[in-house]
Amino acid sequence: MRKILENPDVRARLYNMFKYTIYLLLLWNTYLFFQQDWDASSHTFHNGVSFSQIIEAFTASSDTLNWVILLLLFELETWVISDEVMKDSKLKWVMMAVRTLCYSLIVYALYGYFLKLLLFYGVTPFPTENICSIVDGIIARVDNLDEYQLLTKDNCLSLQGMQLYKLHAQPLIADADSLFRARGMAWVDVINATTWLGVVVILEVDVWFQLRGLLRGSLLFISKIIKAVLYSTLLVCAIYWGQQGDFLDAWDAFLWLVAFAFIEMNLFQWQQETSDQEEEALNA
Repeated sequence: MRKILENPDVRARLYNMFKYTIYLLLLWNTYLFFQQDWDASSHTFHNGVSFSQIIEAFTASSDTLNWVILLLLFELETWVISDEVMKDSKLKWVMMAVRTLCYSLIVYALYGYFLKLLLFYGVTPFPTENICSIVDGIIARVDNLDEYQLLTKDNCLSLQGMQLYKLHAQPLIADADSLFRARGMAWVDVINATTWLGVVVILEVDVWFQLRGLLRGSLLFISKIIKAVLYSTLLVCAIYWGQQGDFLDAWDAFLWLVAFAFIEMNLFQWQQETSDQEEEALNA
């Protein structure tokens, strides 16, 4: 077994299998987030979701799908497609168009995260002496961000005597603790989405300089420092989700960190190959 693993071709195949398994798991997470968004939208958009509200209602799933597409584009640029094709082929214009669309939708998804954050700040006290008297098959209680339970005769008693709040224009009520948790999770969503935008901006800059043979010295050092800060922030977000018991978000955040670690490794190897070619040219 050891001899097999020492074979460079076998190691390369195993590496690629692991890498693309991570990418497939991220695609599967898109479906899981869609299910979560679908369930939550039945409460936050009880009158139905209009076309203009799709991104707002399905923020997590649409955001994840666009990130998967961007991830594959980075994989193609930094690993699969040669420099010559990237510089001379019309393919780069197609990729640029797809990238532009993805970035537009990702920024729109960030707007959706902000709207969801504001949703949990637009509340008013909800005074009622008998909470079970308002059970109507529509009003739901907030357990956490995107986690709601329809208010019933069985679970309404657990809210009796608590200070409750109603979300504006939504048939949702929350106690102080649930509202605090939902706000915290909403803030982390905004921070996480904003930080990822910072990561791809730096990667886009890296790719641009690398294609021109300029990613070295102080530029490379500054890029590494900025990315260290950004990736550390993303790791803190993942840990927070894990501590809050949000397995899907924590697991998804972990997979994304692993996926972009592969992109960073691709970029590092690309830099090494470029340096080797330049050295061979000088020695020729």
